[in-house]
Amino acid sequence: MEADHGWFRALSAEDRSWVGLVAQAGITSFVQWLGGEQERPAVTADVFGTAPRELTRSISLAQTLDLIRTVITVVERDISGLAAPGEGAHARDAVLRYSREVAFAAAEVYAEAAEARGAWDARLESLVVDAVIRGEADDAMHSRAAALGWGAVSAVAVVVGSTPAGPTGPVLDALHRTARRQRTPLLVAIHGPRIVCLGGDVEDAMALAGTLEPHLGEGPLVVGPPVPHLFAAGRAARAAISGHTAAAAWPGAPRPVRADDLVAERALVGDLPARNALEARIVRPLQEASGGSLLETAAAWLDGGLGVEGTARALIVHPNTIRYRLAGIARSTGYDLTDPHDAQTVRLALAFHRLGPAPRAPLRG
Repeated sequence: MEADHGWFRALSAEDRSWVGLVAQAGITSFVQWLGGEQERPAVTADVFGTAPRELTRSISLAQTLDLIRTVITVVERDISGLAAPGEGAHARDAVLRYSREVAFAAAEVYAEAAEARGAWDARLESLVVDAVIRGEADDAMHSRAAALGWGAVSAVAVVVGSTPAGPTGPVLDALHRTARRQRTPLLVAIHGPRIVCLGGDVEDAMALAGTLEPHLGEGPLVVGPPVPHLFAAGRAARAAISGHTAAAAWPGAPRPVRADDLVAERALVGDLPARNALEARIVRPLQEASGGSLLETAAAWLDGGLGVEGTARALIVHPNTIRYRLAGIARSTGYDLTDPHDAQTVRLALAFHRLGPAPRAPLRG
């Protein structure tokens, strides 16, 4: 084995010793099987049971098959001299039969090891996503993320969709498979009725959501605001989850939809950061622009429902002034009061502003 395989010479002394024990166990088991009733041998236990399962990390399946081929070649070469006179052909046939069982047993060992690693990786993945959602960006999360290959991943996007009916295993496999085709690192966890996906090295979060969309259930598909790295993904994940909960308040919401476009609906379900965002993005700019005239105009336009002429009469200004101020509101806030959903968002922002700061604890009846 050392003469034929350079990678074998590069193994540690301990690993080479284990391989030698496996080879000896295989030959011993073959001799016992050949001298017995030759029922189907228990190769997995008799041969590979002598080595620790960690050996599958040091030696690949292809390398294991190379070793098996080398051992079988040596046995076939010397079997004629070892077999009784006239039994050489029978012994060679027995070697072929036994080597087939060894090859299948090796594949079984590696398959079980892969399943175990897959289950452990899925557990780690779920723990990392849970830590992100809870905002527990500590050393434990960093270690687990690094074990999953996320040590240097940046430009993280969060996508939250509905959990489809039926088994979830195939759904998770499909999401990972799709992400791999896009060369996008992906962490996925199921949280009851929703699936939380964290994508890394993402240039366009909405495009990522569109790619994952076919594998998610019906209902809202919400994309959180982009963040630079995994440790900052907690606020994006919470915004996307809140948006997924609140999206029903906007029946016409697109799929996918940004969590920032659901800021008013999120505020309705008690999302305090969303309520603060309404104040910062809408009320404060209107207060600071044009001496507060834009805030006055927005309130009159929304509360009266009188259109340009009626709002102008209510504020005792020229209709062109109202048109100019509406354009100013759009420039200052990014919301167009002639659009129904934008108008609803601004209306709720003004309503929350009138209520004053949000209580830190729920009010008791």
